[in-house]
Amino acid sequence: MITGNKGEWSEIYALFKLLGDRQLFLGDKDIEKLEGLVYPIIKILRSENNGDFEYSINDEIILISGNEQVLKIPIDEFKTKAIFLLKAIRENRERTFSVPEIEEFMQSINCISLKASSSAKTDITIVVHDQRTNQQPILGFSIKSQLGSPSTLLNAGKTTNFIYEINYTHLTRNEIDQINSIDTRSKIMDRIAEIQNKDGIFEFVKTERQIFSNNLVLIDSLLPQILSQIVFDFYTSEFSHLTDLVNSTAKKNPLEFDIENEHKFYEYKIKRFLTDVALGMMPSQVWTGKYDATGGYLIVKENGDVLCYHIYNRNEFEDYLLNNTKLDTASSSRHGFGEVYEENGQIFFKLNLQIRFTK
Repeated sequence: MITGNKGEWSEIYALFKLLGDRQLFLGDKDIEKLEGLVYPIIKILRSENNGDFEYSINDEIILISGNEQVLKIPIDEFKTKAIFLLKAIRENRERTFSVPEIEEFMQSINCISLKASSSAKTDITIVVHDQRTNQQPILGFSIKSQLGSPSTLLNAGKTTNFIYEINYTHLTRNEIDQINSIDTRSKIMDRIAEIQNKDGIFEFVKTERQIFSNNLVLIDSLLPQILSQIVFDFYTSEFSHLTDLVNSTAKKNPLEFDIENEHKFYEYKIKRFLTDVALGMMPSQVWTGKYDATGGYLIVKENGDVLCYHIYNRNEFEDYLLNNTKLDTASSSRHGFGEVYEENGQIFFKLNLQIRFTK
């Protein structure tokens, strides 16, 4: 029996839905269809543990394996199964569940697992016809579903900690202990406020891990400083959405860019950062700037629509990432941040960066 969570079943739903629709709709920054922009789908490629399969779209769906035609399936079959599966995913309250009727159909079309083969970096690969260029690009996608709980874009870890030195104040051992013992619901915000009440000024020193810092510098040499400001604002203001945090940082202009002509320095640099994170940059591994096989995201919306964002249409992809992400507070005990600590006679404080999708 095949069991999976809502996100995993959404991968199969996306496959059925796209084969039934026979076209790929592009999304805008608000996760709505971009009017008039549609890619006809020529075929969908999927790696299974028992081989690579190609779902070729003609008047029917033709399943091909090793250049051999295996079987033909009416397109309506995929439409019907997509509607059935969407209802099952929506209505299920279990963490993981099975859908026997769908499992039977999956096996009949050589689709034997919920997730694409783990050796494949993409969840789904689609060949489309681009009318503008008259080309047939092969587009790789990671599937993000709004049917389950929001997924993270950048996972928290000690790898994503930012270190700040606390200057212009002297804290006694007792005061440090008193600050660290604050245990309210918003304890990190309250600890920072208490330090500021004692005239402490937070000055960014570095990220906890050098690899993460170097990755950021590779994307943009000023990213460590910009992100340190955004992270600090998140923990000291009511803002959590990245659009609000970027706007707030741009207004303060801590890096003193020449904004006389209204260049969007902060927004531009953060978009570059989000795109690289979305397409492969991990804080713990050396980033070369090469995107993996996944060039974009397919979003499965709550209403069942499937929208595509791809580096192939970079502006929409970047706008989507900036407009649909927020900072989130991870476990401070697990990731070792949010406490005043002393080192070589100086006092420091760590804050953590975690980015999650809003929907």
